[in-house]
Amino acid sequence: MHRLKTRPQFQAAMAGGTVSRTAHFALHRLALDSTGPQALFAVAGSQGGAWLGAMVPKRWARRAVTRNAIKRQIYAVARVFEPGMPHAAHVVRLRTGFDRKHFVSATSDALKRAVRAELEQLFAAAERRERAP
Repeated sequence: MHRLKTRPQFQAAMAGGTVSRTAHFALHRLALDSTGPQALFAVAGSQGGAWLGAMVPKRWARRAVTRNAIKRQIYAVARVFEPGMPHAAHVVRLRTGFDRKHFVSATSDALKRAVRAELEQLFAAAERRERAP
């Protein structure tokens, strides 16, 4: 799986539209076919595959340690779902914050479990939508 790195890559992937959404996350996808912006996603020796980026705004996760923990969870869950992901650019975006009253610690195990469970729902919903005719 390739990672999105530049602003134009993120903007192009987000322009592709929302594929699935949960209470805290949204998954955006841009199909990389002959009509897509192939030049943004060209890698030497690449045979295709999925591209992934994570957007965790400071607005919704104030602490850097929390933002980084959420990003690590995004990439870890995406690796599990990678075989079923189409050749496309994906962006997982945190769209609302987790309640700090329930998750007091910035990297608590409870927060990590909640984030992971919700990300699994997000990717599973996107996979179901991809398979549906």
